[in-house]
Amino acid sequence: MPPLAEQHAKMQGCTAVFTVLRLLTRLKMSYEAAKKRAEPYTKIVGELPEMRRETVHLVRQAVSEGRRASVLVNNRSEGNALLTIQVLTDQLRDTPILCGFRWPYIIHCSLDA
Repeated sequence: MPPLAEQHAKMQGCTAVFTVLRLLTRLKMSYEAAKKRAEPYTKIVGELPEMRRETVHLVRQAVSEGRRASVLVNNRSEGNALLTIQVLTDQLRDTPILCGFRWPYIIHCSLDA
């Protein structure tokens, strides 16, 4: 799959009232390789700064347009979904949006008001 921003750009004109982002395996890595790299899923094994930047940007964009945003995070993306979620929510704290965590490994964001 192409990077998040590139996927989103291809969807211009989408009229959905929500945005869903799925953070799975890193680009150009097989499922098996990502699984082996991330096990036992206890720490970040490799930060993906571009994925993080694009995720934060797309969440802010969706919420500013009045759409809810959900981010589904898999352990295979960086090694530990909960730690990835913590970083993303920390990066979103400087914007007037509400972000909450839901099981399994999902961030939900919407307008503060």
